[in-house]
Amino acid sequence: MKLTKACPECGGRSLSHLEEKGEVVCNDCGLVIEEKMFDFDQEWREMDSEAAEKKRRTGAPLSYTHADKGLGTEVGSRADIYQLSKQGKNKFFRLRKWQRNVASAIERNLQIALSEIQRLVSVLQLSKTVEEEAARLYTSAAQRGLVKGRNTETIAAAIIYIACRNFEIPKTLDDVQEVTGIDKKDIGRNYRYVVRELDLKVTQSDPSNYISRYVSNLQLSQKTHTTAIKLLEKAQKQDITSGKNPLGLAAAAIYAASKLNEEKRTQNEVASVIGITEVTLRNRYKDFVESLNLKIAA
Repeated sequence: MKLTKACPECGGRSLSHLEEKGEVVCNDCGLVIEEKMFDFDQEWREMDSEAAEKKRRTGAPLSYTHADKGLGTEVGSRADIYQLSKQGKNKFFRLRKWQRNVASAIERNLQIALSEIQRLVSVLQLSKTVEEEAARLYTSAAQRGLVKGRNTETIAAAIIYIACRNFEIPKTLDDVQEVTGIDKKDIGRNYRYVVRELDLKVTQSDPSNYISRYVSNLQLSQKTHTTAIKLLEKAQKQDITSGKNPLGLAAAAIYAASKLNEEKRTQNEVASVIGITEVTLRNRYKDFVESLNLKIAA
């Protein structure tokens, strides 16, 4: 890039290059000759936190996992207390208390809910991506007033379930109930409420996602696992899975595969491990046998 050598206003040649502002200024008349200039110098690597603070040009990315999306600042830190006098400590605590009190009702609710979401993500061993999506959904629900008058933990649990469904992670309402202690009927009721009010398009669970987990729990072989997957694929082509409970379909495929490979498990065993009733298992199994023409000995 060609740099100006003289001021077009006064003709002066005493120019200052302000790299931090990306400007070229005339020292004689103060005219800003160039602005918004690019910095073509090399980037410097960060070796430690001190270097990072000095050389980074941006802050942390915005994140819904923080009530203020990561834009807020906090008055001091606990480490600062030991460097203050008694009067300074009192002022420090007053400022911290004032900062927390000025937060809106939504922000206070978000702080509690996002902490619960973080806990559930950790216990259920979910990814940061799922946590970010769950936090985004909860923030949207809070801003629209959907959480008002409802139990925060129950709404958070329902939203975690929604996020798992959207990312096709095989977590059931029973799994969420186990880590929250909240009845799955309440979680399901709030799940439907949030989906309806936010007009969400929730991904239908794929029964195949549950096969590996429950085959392992039932101590069945890899051959049975492969057979169950193939049975589900055939069932989907025959269009007998539409509108059916994915857990029931997975249970029927596993039960049928175990019988085909002579690794017999009782209906009660399969139903108990997967968390469905024997009636559901029998109905789905009957659909598989009739529609796929399976030759299974009684």
